[in-house]
Amino acid sequence: MLQWSEIDTVLLDMDGTLLDLHFDNYFWQVHLPQRWAELSGKSAAEASAELMAEYDHLQGKLEWYCLDYWGKRLQLPITELKREIIHKIQMRDDVPAFLTALKATGRHVALVTNAHPDSLSLKLERTDLAKYIEQLISTHEFGVTKESQQLWHKLKQRLNFDPARTLFVDDSLPILEAAREFGIKHLLGVANPDSQKPGNHYHGFSMITDYRTLLSDIYQSRNQLPASEV
Repeated sequence: MLQWSEIDTVLLDMDGTLLDLHFDNYFWQVHLPQRWAELSGKSAAEASAELMAEYDHLQGKLEWYCLDYWGKRLQLPITELKREIIHKIQMRDDVPAFLTALKATGRHVALVTNAHPDSLSLKLERTDLAKYIEQLISTHEFGVTKESQQLWHKLKQRLNFDPARTLFVDDSLPILEAAREFGIKHLLGVANPDSQKPGNHYHGFSMITDYRTLLSDIYQSRNQLPASEV
């Protein structure tokens, strides 16, 4: 599937790629509409329809991912509302072994998320991601999202990676396409980002449902054995 001998840098999305997307889908599609209806006096149906229409309009733009934008737009404490369902934030079961293998074989690993810094902080508080990944980047630092070619140019300046020897993993088709347009050679899509929903298949991209199927190839590419076999 992947030529691990050609991969030195691994750039990883967060939500749906390392963490179960169920938290985010539930928050934006169920919890936020319900709480907005309760606090604004709108009907549940009206609140949901209005939000879904705005989501569609902002898809891929920085505002869609920006908690400050939604806080002002809805006059709600978005981070506090996320805390109400913080128990739903979960790392994918196959991620710890995958990140351990990348680190053990000397790959440079960075998390690159469109999530707002406050959302990233909440995820780091709830999970062990920071234990495995030293560089944790929110695209809000650059003012553009991963859907934009501007972001990839700015990210390359920051991380100084070689696109030909870089793997990028994400669960979003538009973002994978943007990375390919920039010249990232090795691309991997996540077929099952939300544990509570059916999976995806993106034509033209290698797809993964369980990172543990990659472990043997990752270690062998550096002539190493998995930690469990040493």
